[in-house]
Amino acid sequence: MAKNVLGDDLITCSVDPLTGFYRDGCCNTGADDAGVHTVCAEVTDEFLAFSASRGNDLSTPRPEFGFAGLTAGDRWCLCAARWAEALEAGMAPKVVLAATHARTLEWASLAELQAHAVDAD
Repeated sequence: MAKNVLGDDLITCSVDPLTGFYRDGCCNTGADDAGVHTVCAEVTDEFLAFSASRGNDLSTPRPEFGFAGLTAGDRWCLCAARWAEALEAGMAPKVVLAATHARTLEWASLAELQAHAVDAD
């Protein structure tokens, strides 16, 4: 069982929209996940605009990939490096710690993640 940044079992990030590199609802990762999609983030309009400005438009629907596009409040497994980049720019979205994979700690400290924590509910 994968572990989260708190050392506990990784919980589901979102099934609506269905997220995760493996589209299993969890921020699981593996050798084939080059982007390391491990941060369970609750996206905001500001973050979506920031991500689009960096070349990753997450709000435009891409039906050919079964992707409806994200809106503020959606939870999504972000690339750890993108979240760290957003943190540095002051644009980091909130994080669900219990649903954020432990591998994220290679890009951000637990303290940084905790400072942006939101409840799993």
